[in-house]
Amino acid sequence: MGSVLRIQDIFIYPIKSLGGIRLEKAIVEERGFRFDRRWMLVTPDGMFVSQRKHPKMALLQVKVDQDGLLVFERARPENFILIPFEQQTDESLTVRVWDDEMKAARVGESFDQWFSEFLEMELFLVKISEQTHRKVSQKYSVKDESVSFADGMPYLVIGQSSLDELNSRLELPVNMDRFRPNIVFSGGTAFQEDNLKRIRIGQVLFQVVKPCARCVMITVDQHTGEGGKEPLKTLSSYRKIGNKVLFGQNAVALESGKIQVGDLVTPL
Repeated sequence: MGSVLRIQDIFIYPIKSLGGIRLEKAIVEERGFRFDRRWMLVTPDGMFVSQRKHPKMALLQVKVDQDGLLVFERARPENFILIPFEQQTDESLTVRVWDDEMKAARVGESFDQWFSEFLEMELFLVKISEQTHRKVSQKYSVKDESVSFADGMPYLVIGQSSLDELNSRLELPVNMDRFRPNIVFSGGTAFQEDNLKRIRIGQVLFQVVKPCARCVMITVDQHTGEGGKEPLKTLSSYRKIGNKVLFGQNAVALESGKIQVGDLVTPL
């Protein structure tokens, strides 16, 4: 592989823990790419739900349509729902993502019902408001950034070479979608992202701030919704520091702008 780093893939996950979308270009905002994890499913007490406990969530695919988010069952695309971008109710709810609590707007009962039926549990669909500022941990923020409903950081960057290296150790290779990155670059060596600090992608500056600790979620096949032991088992044999298994690097955007597939990634 050459040492030139280029954007190979851009992904967003509009509804936390549902299927991701590959984009050719994306709008960089402080709290993550536009539309990335701005919606989320929660239990009636406001706790977020994810594929960690509900791998069936992987079977719902999301598409950004002209008027809103189209969500459909991968196996039965005729079972779908359209969520207009502006759709929300006047009812707000205190929701939780890990240790963070924030206000979110309920989107509407018909949407709750559709998701509740598919996942066979009572759920509310909520949306983050522009007024909600969930701050990135001070330990890692650069300019007091806010983040969406993502686990903790606005951006996740992974090099394709890192996945290739991992797959060379696995009996059955896995796809990058297991790791839910936002930015995948080609070129460079395995785990080169571990050594990046400040980078320019196209014309936009990013700061790489911390490694991403991985959990059981990466064992869920994004196409079947079934779990296993890999690739967590193999990763933990050589990418463990303390009790954390690391793969990928979290980043914040230092400015807004646009990036696209093919853009150069320049370490500064």
